[in-house]
Amino acid sequence: MPSQTGQYRGAQKLESGLRSPVMGAAVYSDVASLQCVLAMAGRNSVLSDALMDVLIDVTGYANELAKMTNFRRYVMVLLLLLGSSAIADELFPQPAELQPDVDFWIAIFTEISIDEGVLHDNRDLAIIYDRLAMPAELSRKQRQRRAAARRKQIQAALRVLASGKREQLSEEEARILALWPAGVGNDTLAAAAKRIRYQQGLQERFRDGLRRSGRWRAYINEQFTALGVPTEIAALPHVESSYNPDARSHVGASGIWQFTRSTGRRFMRVDHVIDARNDPFAATRAAGQLLAHNYSLTGNWPMAITAYNHGLAGARRAMRQFGDTAYVDILRNYKGRTFGFASRNFYVAFLAAKEVDQNAERYFPGVQYEPPVDYSIASLPAYVPAADLSLALGVSEAQLRKHNPGLRATIWQGSKRIPKGYPLRLPNDALREPLATKMAALTADSTFNKQLPDLFHTVARGDTLSQIATAYDTRVSTLVMLNGLSSSHRIRAGQRIRLPAAGPAPTATVAAAATQPEVVVAPVVVPEPIAAADAEALASEEIGEVTPGAMADDLAATVSALPALLSDPSDYTIAADNSIEVQPLETLGHFGDWLEIKTQRLRDLNGLRFGSSLVVGQRIKLDLGKVDVAAFERRRIDYHRRQQDQYFRLHVITAVTEHTIRRGESIWILALRRYGVPLWLFRQYNPGVDVQQISPGTTVRFPVLADVERS
Repeated sequence: MPSQTGQYRGAQKLESGLRSPVMGAAVYSDVASLQCVLAMAGRNSVLSDALMDVLIDVTGYANELAKMTNFRRYVMVLLLLLGSSAIADELFPQPAELQPDVDFWIAIFTEISIDEGVLHDNRDLAIIYDRLAMPAELSRKQRQRRAAARRKQIQAALRVLASGKREQLSEEEARILALWPAGVGNDTLAAAAKRIRYQQGLQERFRDGLRRSGRWRAYINEQFTALGVPTEIAALPHVESSYNPDARSHVGASGIWQFTRSTGRRFMRVDHVIDARNDPFAATRAAGQLLAHNYSLTGNWPMAITAYNHGLAGARRAMRQFGDTAYVDILRNYKGRTFGFASRNFYVAFLAAKEVDQNAERYFPGVQYEPPVDYSIASLPAYVPAADLSLALGVSEAQLRKHNPGLRATIWQGSKRIPKGYPLRLPNDALREPLATKMAALTADSTFNKQLPDLFHTVARGDTLSQIATAYDTRVSTLVMLNGLSSSHRIRAGQRIRLPAAGPAPTATVAAAATQPEVVVAPVVVPEPIAAADAEALASEEIGEVTPGAMADDLAATVSALPALLSDPSDYTIAADNSIEVQPLETLGHFGDWLEIKTQRLRDLNGLRFGSSLVVGQRIKLDLGKVDVAAFERRRIDYHRRQQDQYFRLHVITAVTEHTIRRGESIWILALRRYGVPLWLFRQYNPGVDVQQISPGTTVRFPVLADVERS
């Protein structure tokens, strides 16, 4: 007999699925949920009536449903749920060839403890060489050394087998050979010796993630349904973060959805005052937007999910090479430079997480889900210091911080105020009267119409004075003067840059700054605007890493190699014939700089007259005599990353709207004047549209933008 918790979750699943826009039916097939629904429909008249209300909304057959007996009612529910299985298979296909991979991750999620792990082949996940004990008292380095030592032993055995030896084998060699199909070749075994990977067990983390997921699942289902995203994808945080809102990775990903800064900034505010990636509610909406965007350009959910990890451009390249739905070929054979273990396994790990998530009682009997918090939400009417707000609401700052994790350390240290308009959340049971009423009673001396200004900026690797000046809405010459700099192009990492709000520096300080050795900081990344007073607090937030997901180390290697343009479908790579497609914001001058050649050489190579302009979408050939392909692509991508990062510091995407082109309309005018969208961003949402020649009747998509407060 299903528990009350199980009944509640079963009802949630049914209602969410029935109201889903995806074919108007539930997409759940697990037996536990079916039992819950049948039990409720047959034995609970109130719940039965509620379920019928949902069915009426979906089917429109109010009169017919009203006449049904309880038995006939839950038979109809049964039929809907059975039909949902086929729908789920269509949305998230699981080819037989991928079943061993899915089974591997199910075992990692449900059978292998965090105090152990397995050494396995990183291509054929069915080949598991050994299961190692990794006691909790071992440090990370000790675990790595233990895994490395055992890996060397297995490699040695594989090399012996790869030499052709098949007789008089040691016990270890015979055991390893038996893992492979009969007649395995020497070349296969030699290659396998280089592919041994260690995977830690995640059983306890997954169980804890299931428990925590109860806090947000209803909200996730609601947001995903509104965005047209299947609610099964709510299983994805089990792969990304184990539903841990405190998850941080050493490559900068954060929160339950593990957004990087650059991707997160597209859909939510990410700076030194607010980091909405750490707010499960804001991040959920952003994740839904990103997944919906991915799906709009890939046309299927397996590749949309793969793009969530690997990036849209790489996913689309793989689809062009193998076919839009050639999932096995893509995951087995695509050889993109950053398509490593994490990207190859992201979709199959999701399938495994979905299986466990939908059949939790089977894998984790008795698991109890945390209930969602009953929140009161109200927007701040002004800028308010955290201490003053705590006093006015009659709650501790610790409570404010716990329930509003998007607010950064600068808020709690008092160097920044909680921004005007911020949607504050507090549990209703912590309030004696409505939150909005408390907000309205804030006194004049605790509310302000402006944010506290930043006083200093600590230079990070990659900073330039031009970028710093733009971030703080000032001029390079002003920064040079305030800091007594001898050159606007020479600053060093770790240096504190005085900002206009701090006023002129004392004479002695300026003199000292002028005598310090200066080092050019290469333009690699655009920095976070951070007040120097907050550096220590923010450092503690960033360094305190919580291993976020199933493939953290592999994902870290992938992310560090990626250009931080995961949501950009543009192809910035060089084709086999050494040609590229011209993208917005690019000129011959850029290409010449990245190639370290004169632009005239490019004109000659492409038959371009002096003064002629490049056209977006045009293909031109490159001279790679001085730089290689990787160097050019890295410089090109870095340029676009800086441009986009700067733009999304000031704007966020809140929605998408469609527009049908009428006769006489111009994409340029529509984008810039009517919708306020730069051409490069329009192209990202409409990569197949020729902006030079577009026919009336064509439907295009424009992102809806909102301004971000300048801090």
